[in-house]
Amino acid sequence: MGNKYQITAILLFCCIVSLAQTSDTDTLQPYNNSDRYIDKAQPTPFVVGTIYIEGNRRTKSYIVERELPFKSGDSIYLPDLVKGFEIARRQLFNTGLFNEVVVSLKSFRGYTVDVNIELKERWYIFPLPYVKPVDRNLVEWGKQGYSTDRLNYGFKFTWYNFTGRNDKLRLWLITGYTKQLQFQYDQPYADKTLKHGYRIGFTYASNKEINYSTIDNQQQFIDSLKESAQRYNGYVDYTYRPGLRTFHAFRLSYTKQIIDSQVLHLNPKYFGPQTTSIEYPEISYTVNYVNVDYIHFPLTGIQASGSLLKRGFHADNNMWEFSGKFFRGWRIGKKFYFGWQANAVVRLPFDQPYINQRLFGYGDLYLRGLERYVVDGVAAGLTRQTFRHELFRFSIPTFIKSKTHDRIPFRIYARTFGDMGYAYNKNLKDNSLVNKMLYTGGFGVDIVTFYDFIFRFDYSFNQLGQKGLFLHIKNEF
Repeated sequence: MGNKYQITAILLFCCIVSLAQTSDTDTLQPYNNSDRYIDKAQPTPFVVGTIYIEGNRRTKSYIVERELPFKSGDSIYLPDLVKGFEIARRQLFNTGLFNEVVVSLKSFRGYTVDVNIELKERWYIFPLPYVKPVDRNLVEWGKQGYSTDRLNYGFKFTWYNFTGRNDKLRLWLITGYTKQLQFQYDQPYADKTLKHGYRIGFTYASNKEINYSTIDNQQQFIDSLKESAQRYNGYVDYTYRPGLRTFHAFRLSYTKQIIDSQVLHLNPKYFGPQTTSIEYPEISYTVNYVNVDYIHFPLTGIQASGSLLKRGFHADNNMWEFSGKFFRGWRIGKKFYFGWQANAVVRLPFDQPYINQRLFGYGDLYLRGLERYVVDGVAAGLTRQTFRHELFRFSIPTFIKSKTHDRIPFRIYARTFGDMGYAYNKNLKDNSLVNKMLYTGGFGVDIVTFYDFIFRFDYSFNQLGQKGLFLHIKNEF
């Protein structure tokens, strides 16, 4: 059975990789070995002349040009060039570097076309105070009585576009519930071709409380540890972006974790063997394909990712993980949208320690309406169906004398949704939500504003007969 699941997972992963290598249209022919196109069915192409870029005070011009589906000197038919303007606008906006992007024709010189790109750059330096509950979501924090003891607080320094090449520097100094030191530098364009990059990082975390098990679909904590739980992690990534929409990343990391001996008395299978510390290397490969209107809140387009991970090489800590994610969004009428999302995860072999079994309820992998619970396991599938209608679109002036931050845009959507998922767990069968189909549904409101802040208000139902109001806040800070 293990080989059967492994072969299925590999085939799924290969399909995602294949999708990432295909073009986003069947009527245009690629050339120059990138996501650039020319339609051979129409006569008299124009030549792209000078590309004028305005407003990029920090961002290098060649980083802007990296996102364009055309370049100076290309021969391209006018209808395709107009399509290229919309592609360019999406690509530039999805870099996260700009508040506004306008791509337009500047002038004709016979059959030569000049292009104008107007940009409004974001603020890039954020030395911010940081306060956040450690629990999975606000509902879980409420179960703990909204205790201030369960808050992390400190200082987060993030410098986006550090050298003007869309690189990022992060330094986090966090204390409170979890003492954390984190450093990361991400340079996606390290060479002249702007295809190869790297990412390096280090994290240290320590806290006196630990989630040692899951009982009745709830996290169980112990806070009377003599020795704090500690985690060290260092990693280096190699990234490769051959065209506009496909991203590859190879990661090599090393992790060391230490826990108090009391945890083993409560859960001998926390690390697998009877040990209070564990060290392991990790190797992973991830491919992403992104062709959506707005990467942080997609309404139309396709987004897909696939990942292959190998964690540990010792018999007591040996895991293969195959995971995939797919999103497809359609505009089905004026201001009406439908989105379908699917996630799948398989971890082999099926006998895994507790720390390798987190599935539903962690991060972005959850069913809307089951936020109160966690579902652990080694294999899972999830689908989300969402129907949205745009209610309002407006801007509020900031009364700041700034060409780039003179107003705050808002978009508000009404939403109905339905989710379905399944998690397989060989060992924790006493948790009632494993090894069965799960269903949820509901309706809500989405508020989208600048700097990728998204507020989601859900009133949802689940198959347990429960209902409630949930708030989710998403941002990149």
